[in-house]
Amino acid sequence: MKSFTLPKFEHLSLFQQAMTHRSYANETPSVKKHNERLEFLGDAILTFLCGEFLYKKYPALPEGKLTPLRASLVDEKQLAQFAIALDLGKHLLLGKGTDQMGGRQNPNLLSSAFEALIGAHYLDCDSDMNRVRCYVEPFFESVVEKVTVDAPNVNYKSELQHWAAVNHGENPVYNLMQAIGPDHQKQFTVEVQVRGKSYGRGTGRTKQAAEKDAARDALETLELL
Repeated sequence: MKSFTLPKFEHLSLFQQAMTHRSYANETPSVKKHNERLEFLGDAILTFLCGEFLYKKYPALPEGKLTPLRASLVDEKQLAQFAIALDLGKHLLLGKGTDQMGGRQNPNLLSSAFEALIGAHYLDCDSDMNRVRCYVEPFFESVVEKVTVDAPNVNYKSELQHWAAVNHGENPVYNLMQAIGPDHQKQFTVEVQVRGKSYGRGTGRTKQAAEKDAARDALETLELL
């Protein structure tokens, strides 16, 4: 992954707070603030900007595919990689025990520090979201193609169940319509219904595979894929 540079801070106290872990504040009476509130703010900003970035970059992708992409771009593992690209570990203020236990390489601490950095940057530039956007988007751009390939597959049955529960208060019903062929090479056909209405059909070598295919067909019918 390419390296990045830290944003320029007019108020260095904000950057210092972003790098201050609770363990350091607990051991240093003169330090009154740590980075958890900035982490909270940065998390919200990154989630929004990532969603906006993906919405613009992939205008043809439905919500069902954008959501796992966003989750992969702002999860702990990825944000920790962004922090490593900035060499944030060397800037962290950690308690002695946390430092000795490898806190500077800890993905959880690094991802939290990155979130706090973004929250601090937002406050430092007087809540100018466009400046934060210009800083953050190159991070997303640098890894989005790989993340797109590595993003987890959609769980079709789970997604359909969620839609049915939200919109109809019921679970989908999978009905076996046909099973043809010898036992060692059967082909199953399944129809999925919600409140008695058919939304999709699927086929497969097992009933489970046919149900998954039917759920996929239903999600496509609903334009959720």
